[in-house]
Amino acid sequence: MAFCFLHLALPPQYHWKMRVLIQRVKRASVRSGGALLGRIGRGLLVFVGIAEADGPDQVRWMCEKIVKLRIFEDESGKMNRSVADAVGEILVVSQFTLYGDASRGNRPSFTEAARPEKAEGIYEETVRLLSELAPIPVATGSFGAEMEVELVNDGPVTILLQR
Repeated sequence: MAFCFLHLALPPQYHWKMRVLIQRVKRASVRSGGALLGRIGRGLLVFVGIAEADGPDQVRWMCEKIVKLRIFEDESGKMNRSVADAVGEILVVSQFTLYGDASRGNRPSFTEAARPEKAEGIYEETVRLLSELAPIPVATGSFGAEMEVELVNDGPVTILLQR
């Protein structure tokens, strides 16, 4: 409880910024309005949450980390391969609800999430940079759309990154 209080008492520039939830999957897809937007086989499903304070530094760090993160098994069964090493794919889905704060009351607050007009550009830059850094397919959802995400976890392996 003291950590939550201390976190809330800090000025905004000290709060966590960009949040990414990564799930290693056997397959994943995203639809909106019944239309298939993106689909991958083995790889990473990446949910991206963007804060008002995010900018190019957070995007570059996060994209490099996603591409290099060694969470795929090698011949010895150790998590020692990146998604590119494993010849996987990446599906990127925007998700402002990663900033849901339910520490007070029962309805989450999303005040730390970036406004859509700012977040969309950062989301698009994240997708562009992932495509540039990773020599593998990168699929996406649709920013701001109501989406249905289907996935089959592999492991499960779920990693939360904040920067």
